[in-house]
Amino acid sequence: MDILIKNGIVLTIDSQMRRIDNGYVAVKDGQIVEIGSSKDLAITQAKEVIDAKGGIIMPGLINSHTHASMTLFRGIADDLPLMDWLNNHIFPAESKLTPHWVYTGAKLACAEMILSGTTCFCDMYLFEDEVAKAAYESSMRAVVGEVLYDFPSPCYGQIEQGFEYVAAMIQKWGGKSNSLITVAVEPHSTYLCEPKLIQRAAEIAHKNSTPLIIHVAETLSESAQINERYGVTPVKYLADIGVLGSNLVACHSVHLTESDMELYKTFDVKVAHCPESNMKLASGVAPIPRMIEKEICVGLGTDGCASNNDLDMFLEMDTAAKLHKVFTMNPEALNAQTAIKMATINSARALGLDSITGTLEVGKKADIIVVNTSALHMIPMYNPYSHLVYSTTGNDVVVSIINGKIVMKDRKLLTIDIDSLSADVREIAELISK
Repeated sequence: MDILIKNGIVLTIDSQMRRIDNGYVAVKDGQIVEIGSSKDLAITQAKEVIDAKGGIIMPGLINSHTHASMTLFRGIADDLPLMDWLNNHIFPAESKLTPHWVYTGAKLACAEMILSGTTCFCDMYLFEDEVAKAAYESSMRAVVGEVLYDFPSPCYGQIEQGFEYVAAMIQKWGGKSNSLITVAVEPHSTYLCEPKLIQRAAEIAHKNSTPLIIHVAETLSESAQINERYGVTPVKYLADIGVLGSNLVACHSVHLTESDMELYKTFDVKVAHCPESNMKLASGVAPIPRMIEKEICVGLGTDGCASNNDLDMFLEMDTAAKLHKVFTMNPEALNAQTAIKMATINSARALGLDSITGTLEVGKKADIIVVNTSALHMIPMYNPYSHLVYSTTGNDVVVSIINGKIVMKDRKLLTIDIDSLSADVREIAELISK
């Protein structure tokens, strides 16, 4: 074996939600090859043996929606509503972006995510080829897509060049030989993209069997704009132009009607829920419990660091579970196991990666984390699922493995030079603030 992780509570998050106390997971050639109880462990040798020391062995977390390089804008414009934040602060700041800045910000995001137990993320941003490069060099699994607008982009200029940029990314990263990077097609939103742009994006995504990702119904003002233009909700508008489908990830989806949710169910649309960002920008509360009742696949994401301001998916699970309890006045509205599924297998399913990651199962890629349970805030532990959502933070993750490669062990990053990266980020921050 290449890696043997033993002496831990194995939470598979598979369809049976198997829990194996004092269990082990064995890895060879990047894949999980054995899962079981230590009393049945027959393996005597492995290149790397990891003692979980009674901690939790579980699938790596999957961030279903973020803008990784916005780590550079963390705290730059807080306490503002979305449209003011976006138009008067973020877009002007982004006009200064360079490929190197995006690469550096993405590397910082990868470091933060690996250290907090995220092994895969879905990104929408500018100069996205640089994000793919940063993720690949960091040994992270990523779904990446260049954001497409009606107006000229700081990256590609006019939209025609934007589609050429996407095509080049698909050609570069889309080969079957690459097992870490998936290229998605990502028009920004219903309010910043004309119908023909979204339809063309959908055609490209369908042709290349890749996700189509778009912000949908994030704010009341967005819904009002679409209603004024087309006389329908954003979701109905997307249905009318023929782009709803099982490969569509509708990010945020805060302001939905019952008819909107029925359309999601009919077309098997997936949702990326970003509660902390929606709370911070006062965008509203998405009807997640109702979507779950309708068996709509809902993944979990952090959004970008300018509207969150961290990439810790454990904190996002905690927020999601508590937000929907208080909003519905129902403590059972979104339980711990559901929150964990949203951050693992549901996010994998949303991104079309559920056949390779999101659970611990023999044959799947070895995307695995180990959570320390010996810290004071983790004892006693009666229910590991509850602890993961309500007690754990990213700082409790002690091992991160992606695609069968150990990328963090004992809180030390093995694929990123933190000191050099931090110095680069600080230099860029000085230029941004001028």
